[in-house]
Amino acid sequence: MRILSIETSCDETAISIVEATGMFPEATYEIVGNALFSQIEIHKEYGGVFPALAKREHIKTILPMLKEALTEADLLEENVNTVTAELAEKLHLLLSREEGLASELISFLEQYQLPEIDLIAVTQGPGLEPALWVGINFAKALSAITKVPVVPVNHMEGHIFASVFDVVEDDKLAQISFPALALLISGGHTELIAMDSWAKFEKVGQTKDDAVGEAFDKVARMMGLPYPGGPEIGTRAKRARAEKLPPFKENLPRPMLHSKDLDFSFSGLKTAVRTAIGEKKLSETEIDALSRDFEDAVAEVLLKKTADALTQYSAQTLIVGGGVSANTYIKDTFTTQLLSSHPDVEVYFPQPKLSTDNSIMIALAGHARYEEARTAGAITLIVADGNRSL
Repeated sequence: MRILSIETSCDETAISIVEATGMFPEATYEIVGNALFSQIEIHKEYGGVFPALAKREHIKTILPMLKEALTEADLLEENVNTVTAELAEKLHLLLSREEGLASELISFLEQYQLPEIDLIAVTQGPGLEPALWVGINFAKALSAITKVPVVPVNHMEGHIFASVFDVVEDDKLAQISFPALALLISGGHTELIAMDSWAKFEKVGQTKDDAVGEAFDKVARMMGLPYPGGPEIGTRAKRARAEKLPPFKENLPRPMLHSKDLDFSFSGLKTAVRTAIGEKKLSETEIDALSRDFEDAVAEVLLKKTADALTQYSAQTLIVGGGVSANTYIKDTFTTQLLSSHPDVEVYFPQPKLSTDNSIMIALAGHARYEEARTAGAITLIVADGNRSL
């Protein structure tokens, strides 16, 4: 099965062509084309992602990403057919909210023809609504051209699949043991997901306020560090540990560390950092020390809540996913301290290039949902003329 996948949930525009051989979850996946454009440099001046600007950039870059992915896959061929007036009208209707994209897509089709595709997978949420709609409507337009159905994918589920995908060794999903637990930590989400199977997910814990990645970004801004804040704080904290700097602020709070539930809160920690800084202009050494103090607090909370959840749900596998999973200190803390308290639990982190938003994970999740639901006879597909069940 050849899958074209699309990801536009936030500030990455990504399109992949993935060949799936075999049935889920034993399938082998070959990434034949992969293109990604990051908007990080564009949003830096805002200290975060500006939704309207993100939408504009997705509209501008999604067609070039399609061309790049097809070129890498050696699937870009010259077109010998003309675009009919009926198809052109449909594309303008489907892409009416993406100014100029329909005309650009029609011009593209006058030069090139789309290859045979078996399935289109697209992120339907969660994410920034203006950004998501660019990908969804573009998927509908491609469906109108190719007559191929579109399967909607949950973005966070995609991160779970990315964490257990071995792109280095055998291009397959790990054969994990259930029950499993997933900790998803990113700029927009912090949640614990209990999994009895690949088809049964239950959210058992989540942040009450800021997501952990959002907290990293906001604290970094308080200290005068550039966006995105996570990598900057991680670098500073590592240096503080190496130099054994004394704490900038003793006893930063660990919000909800001893609560009876599995939920998180990072707003109080963020406020404590702001209070600690006050009106002071921080030196480079003080920034390093405070970065470490903050990262220590975050890691301790994440570790304690996850350990509690592993015990409560008797999980045999832990899957950590999302952009913050790339944080070296958090990863090291989990793979040492957590394994000492839960030695029988298998722990999976994504490979670095799959930790942030990407379309490969959307292809993996799309294939899983399509194959499982086809067997059960219950999946709703997005198509150009509306939705239909498989």
